[in-house]
Amino acid sequence: MLLGLLAAVAEAQDFDACFADSTLRVDYIFSGDASHVAVSVSGLSSLPRWAGRRHNLPQLPLEGNGQVVMTDVASGEVVYCHSFSSLFQEWLETAEARAVCRAFENVCLLPFPLRPVDVTVTLYDAHRKPQATLTHRVSPDDILIRHRADSALPPHKTLLRSGSSRRCIDVVILAEGYTAGETALFYADAATACESLFAHEPFKSLRRWFNVVAVATPSADSGISVPRLGLWKQTAFGSHFSTFYSDRYLTTSRLFALHDAVADIPYEHIVVLANTGEYGGGGIYNSCTLTAAHHPDFGPVVVHEFGHSFAGLADEYCYEGDAMNGLYPPDVEPWEPNITTLVRFGDKWQDLLAPGTPLPTPLRSASCYPVGVYEGGGYSPRGVYRPAADCRMRSNDSPDFCPVCQRAIRRLVEFYIGETTIH
Repeated sequence: MLLGLLAAVAEAQDFDACFADSTLRVDYIFSGDASHVAVSVSGLSSLPRWAGRRHNLPQLPLEGNGQVVMTDVASGEVVYCHSFSSLFQEWLETAEARAVCRAFENVCLLPFPLRPVDVTVTLYDAHRKPQATLTHRVSPDDILIRHRADSALPPHKTLLRSGSSRRCIDVVILAEGYTAGETALFYADAATACESLFAHEPFKSLRRWFNVVAVATPSADSGISVPRLGLWKQTAFGSHFSTFYSDRYLTTSRLFALHDAVADIPYEHIVVLANTGEYGGGGIYNSCTLTAAHHPDFGPVVVHEFGHSFAGLADEYCYEGDAMNGLYPPDVEPWEPNITTLVRFGDKWQDLLAPGTPLPTPLRSASCYPVGVYEGGGYSPRGVYRPAADCRMRSNDSPDFCPVCQRAIRRLVEFYIGETTIH
């Protein structure tokens, strides 16, 4: 106990020696096409509080498709690392990216430095090679950093309060396509989303490490844009289905507005509830989750999408002829913890296999091997493998995440809160 206490004090001292208790928000523009990619800084601002981790500062929780590294200018030491994925990088894999140049918003939340730092952003392609890198210097006394002072909080409701932001992971749920007159409906939907998330393991057991706040962001119109029906709505964040012409893929490209809406509330992870009965959603690692709130499968879908945005879990389903088939090259081990190409399987869940487990594992033997190496995942029917016959990341029928996904989520929570074990 004494050693654990001393370690916690040392971590806190490391954070306080480098950072103020506030957030540096960096707005980026990712732009280009399939042959050329660029990263640009759009703006810098500071938020009144820091809700992120105070532990494991120079380490990455996961590789992600993009990384941010903050280096102290005076010492040359790395003082903070962050990873993420982006809608822009998904778009680069589409046919449109071979003919059109586009730009996407992206936001990174970093602890506010006490001294000048160099911030390096790197985007990686499917082969884990850098597509674009930008390094820019941030001085804490820069007069052009927009400082956001404490102001009146937007309409909100606390759904789960487990402790302070220093101790817990803060999640905000935003309203999309709810008018001001539908605030009560949104709060009810947000409560359902929260209950659904913490009804599934391992989040059920990890509930005490989370805070959840619902923020009622009003829209001019009720409902969500559905392009395939010719239906376009004026909503708070301009979200819509048919992203990349995939009917059920629900996303927003207005990330600046998304973060503006919650600037006065401590947050790390964003969930957006869409006021629609259409089926669909979307989740991007360390970006946001979007999900349709009035479809019968709302509960399992919001849990699935949060698995993407919070834990960096990959989709474990696959379809012949899927537009994203081939996203994972066979000679590269995916960074997501729940799929493998067997290139570096020893880094994944090999230690969880029972002795004698066939590799690959025949689906007909699933009852004998709850954890195996089942072909089909990451949108590819062949060459990409998943840990279980079924999982929350594969279908809406699975009651929980598989053992491999559960372990990955637990490890990530431990990383964020600085605990060596949370059992």
